[in-house]
Amino acid sequence: MKYYKKALIAFEVMMSLQASAQNLVFPHHFHESLLTIDSHTDTPMVLLRSETDFMKNNCSSPYSKVDYPRMLKGGLDAVFFAVFTPQGSLDSLSYHKAYILARKMFARIDSLIQHNSDKLALATSANDIQKNYNSGKLSILIGIENGYPLNMKLDRVKEFYDLGARYITLCHSKNNQLCSSSTDKNQEEGLSDFGKEVVREMNRLGMMVDVSHISDKAFGDVISLTSKPVIASHSSARAICDHPRNLSDKMLEAIAKNGGVVQVCILSDYVKKIPPDLRYDSAFHILQNRFHQFENLTDTEKKLARKEIDSLQKVYPRQLASVHDLVDHIDHIVKVAGIDHVGIGSDFDGGGGLADCKDVSEIPNITSELIRRGYSAEEIQKIWGGNLMRVLQAQ
Repeated sequence: MKYYKKALIAFEVMMSLQASAQNLVFPHHFHESLLTIDSHTDTPMVLLRSETDFMKNNCSSPYSKVDYPRMLKGGLDAVFFAVFTPQGSLDSLSYHKAYILARKMFARIDSLIQHNSDKLALATSANDIQKNYNSGKLSILIGIENGYPLNMKLDRVKEFYDLGARYITLCHSKNNQLCSSSTDKNQEEGLSDFGKEVVREMNRLGMMVDVSHISDKAFGDVISLTSKPVIASHSSARAICDHPRNLSDKMLEAIAKNGGVVQVCILSDYVKKIPPDLRYDSAFHILQNRFHQFENLTDTEKKLARKEIDSLQKVYPRQLASVHDLVDHIDHIVKVAGIDHVGIGSDFDGGGGLADCKDVSEIPNITSELIRRGYSAEEIQKIWGGNLMRVLQAQ
């Protein structure tokens, strides 16, 4: 692609003049020359909190990992904001509540962009991302995490598309009306009849089907049905970290054959198995029971729960996976699926973060590790957005 040719030439020349890629200053400069895309953050949940100003540095908040100043510092040019709704009952009232929350998030994203149009711009296509990049604006893209707010109304797919959404993660951590989840019971149910209608409608509109979170059976159903390349907006390799949220080698091969892309997730639990801290787990379990499994809480209860979780994490700081561990996943996906089928979806503001990549300002550390392992400039650009741009263009 044209947008990184100049950086590619400069980088390859400089690399030929240097015996080592260990100098961290130069890799950071190279990182700034890339067009970088993060395919999944839960920042809209943070935006709904009245105390949050996205245009200011919110690093003092334990809940905020992405904001404008830290995107600039980290050299992130485009980000997918996930309009996330937690799973509830499969009834009309619960569907309606989820829909209202989703529309509230769409409105908040739109307001943020409109009030900062000199610095931010909505992007709904690969061309938009390129145009915004050329004009010095950061691109905000939108995905739907959990098809739950669709209710059983197929026309809502187009409604969300018209509002700017360019992918739908079909489900979240529980089964919904579209499909079974990778972390719930009855996973063999796969795609429902309505889920199949939704996939076909997304294909028709040009909206990416996101297979993160869905069960292996639902994944197979999607791959058999879809006419367009799919994405896994925030999933890693099961062979490296054995978690049902991650993708098996057979699934990686299927995505490669489909022409899609796997965006590795930097949420530590999906990157590396860390020995549990039984003291933290016990205290968190007590807290979880006190707050009714964190379900159906009032706004006041939510604030109190967040405050107590923050206090608990300070008392028992979690051991986290590292960027080195993350790039092990990239290496494996490249080996199994090929360099054209891997990218990065951080899951920042939804639990994402590593010991040496705690927020968006530290993502150049990933580029430095890719350089250290011998990836070329062209390959790094593919990982940091080129592959996702291709899939977006193919819809």
